[in-house]
Amino acid sequence: MPGRLIGIIGHGPELSREDGAANVLRGLGAQVSTIDLWDEPHRLFADNEGAEVRALIVEALDRPDLAIAALRALRREPRLESAGALLAVTVAQVARIDPTGGFDDFVLVPYVPAELYARIRLLEWRKSEFATEERMKVGAMLIDRAAREVTLGGAAVSLTAKEFSLLAYLCERRGKVVSREELLRRVWGNRYEGGARTVDIHVRRLRAKLGSALPLATLRGSGYKLEAPAMEAKLSIAAASEPRSKATLPR
Repeated sequence: MPGRLIGIIGHGPELSREDGAANVLRGLGAQVSTIDLWDEPHRLFADNEGAEVRALIVEALDRPDLAIAALRALRREPRLESAGALLAVTVAQVARIDPTGGFDDFVLVPYVPAELYARIRLLEWRKSEFATEERMKVGAMLIDRAAREVTLGGAAVSLTAKEFSLLAYLCERRGKVVSREELLRRVWGNRYEGGARTVDIHVRRLRAKLGSALPLATLRGSGYKLEAPAMEAKLSIAAASEPRSKATLPR
């Protein structure tokens, strides 16, 4: 039966060690699949072809230089293109971590189970997207409509009232083309006498403040389109916001 698994990639003999990520995570109740650093990525799904990968952990240990090549190979598998990836290294190798290597985060070995669990949850939160009446999450961007606040990766972003309203409306219409006329009518109101240039100026300001976190495409002659998410949200709102009393990963 398809499920949600955590993929662990490492040196074959090391994968089954007692204090390895596979045993630690199984002890926390997670479904785990392991492959060697040089195995074909599709082998992660050998026992569960329809599974969804929640996160990848590359156990580089004392060889972080090998991890980047392994991650590149993993990304060539379509089912792993956007999965969050953790680099697991020993304390002695922290200084050798390449920030451009493509990993979302790192974790130290030997593992502290609660820390490993927390970092996986953080990866899932970063990759999740959702929308409620009060809050919307688009990638790393969280829009709180009730408080009229926007945070990007946890840091507050200062927006004017109109910039916020424009961003909120674009998010509400995510995946749909919205014309400049529609934006003027819904954000500025029917009585506004300005032209479409106003929309373009505010869009430019949003892009300057939010950068690549705002996946907004300009469609010549049509308007704008906030790209739809590439995958469904990985967490329900409850799982993303409610604290757990014990470090047990849901299956």
